[in-house]
Amino acid sequence: MLLGLAIRDVVLIDRLELEFGPGLAVLTGETGAGKSILLDALGLALGARGEAGLVRHGARLAAVAAEFETVPAAAALLEEHGIDTEGAIVLRRTLGADGRSRAFVNDQPASVGLLRALGDTLVEVHGQSEQRGLLDPATHRASLDAFAGAGETAREVRALWTAAEAARQALEAALAAQARAAAEQDHLRHTLGELEALEPREGEEREIEDRRALLKNREKIVAALQGAQNALDSPRPVGEALRAARKEIARAADKAAGGFDRALAALDRASDELAEAEAAIEAAGRSVDHDSKALEKLEDRLYALREIARKHRLPVSELANFKARVAGQLEVLDRGELALAGLRAAALDARRAYAQAASRLSELRRNASTRLDQAVTAELAPLKLDRAQFRTRLDARADGDWGPDGAERVQFEVSTNPGAPFGAIGRIASGGELSRFMLALRVALAQVGGAGTLVFDEVDAGVGGA
Repeated sequence: MLLGLAIRDVVLIDRLELEFGPGLAVLTGETGAGKSILLDALGLALGARGEAGLVRHGARLAAVAAEFETVPAAAALLEEHGIDTEGAIVLRRTLGADGRSRAFVNDQPASVGLLRALGDTLVEVHGQSEQRGLLDPATHRASLDAFAGAGETAREVRALWTAAEAARQALEAALAAQARAAAEQDHLRHTLGELEALEPREGEEREIEDRRALLKNREKIVAALQGAQNALDSPRPVGEALRAARKEIARAADKAAGGFDRALAALDRASDELAEAEAAIEAAGRSVDHDSKALEKLEDRLYALREIARKHRLPVSELANFKARVAGQLEVLDRGELALAGLRAAALDARRAYAQAASRLSELRRNASTRLDQAVTAELAPLKLDRAQFRTRLDARADGDWGPDGAERVQFEVSTNPGAPFGAIGRIASGGELSRFMLALRVALAQVGGAGTLVFDEVDAGVGGA
């Protein structure tokens, strides 16, 4: 309920403070007395468009504050925006002569959009120029849901729609990413196939270069090894000479009182080193590939490694790591198929849950629409609309057009004369008829709540004395 309205420097009003009690408050006055200014000021506090022309001539700033009792819907909005919900709700708006405005809720800065949202929960304005409660089809749906006692189901539908949309968007994002990756995936598989066929090893280029250098000088190396072997073997093998020398020294060692120990140790070391040298020469000889095509094979291998490295703009030393990375990327893409299946299932489940809740809401609306039509019709005769008819029209939406408010559009329609076609209430009814239809609706919906304040602007126009 509107508790008070404070106005400063709005059009003709310098300072004005009004207090309202429960029940009906009537503001009357001759044309030009300022009744419309009061509505303009209230509209400013409720988030209506602020125009510089509303600022009193000569004033720098216009200000309006409207105080309301808290209602559950408004309290929920305040809590959502982190604003204190205890006590009354004060909507305040200032408007400068330059057209700039500021909004406040309970003395906390707020957006004009929040003022408007709060205003929709606190006030309904009905009049010749503005029938907010009738011309907006969104209020038709909300009114029907309230009459049906379907508020909880409607909130469930909205929550499930949000979840279904999130699941759908996640699936679409994953599908788009998969589509973008499709061409890349083919390229990656081709690249991996080339690398697997080549099987590059870390450090292989250095090994091949060393091996190639060895093979290029094979004849010189073989000759050197053979010469070394011949040197060791003739005219008297070095090993035989070392063994003979040790034998002679060892024979007299016990008589030398330790004087031959160093000589014996040196001869032993020489024998060991000679054996190792002979083994190394033999191994080196074995390592020299006598295959005449071995060098050609190495050249081909080195060329293939360098060619694929150039193709991917890498050093040859990075090919092995690159192969591992490509294999890892493909593994991630393959796992993505499993993730995609999970997203599809989640989107399907979310859509199914939403559809089930929307179906329940549709059933509640169908049942309530008949009862609402009867309740409104019962109020028309006393309002001198006994020849008029009222109906709630439910239009099923296509499956792809379902939304957070359910599976159908809700619209109040009237026929003002017998035989006349039904049409949208805002297009068929005249100004006075709109007011009377609104009154009938408010009576029918009185037990299911709504905004705590109803504003009727010239509601008597076209109604008549009765």
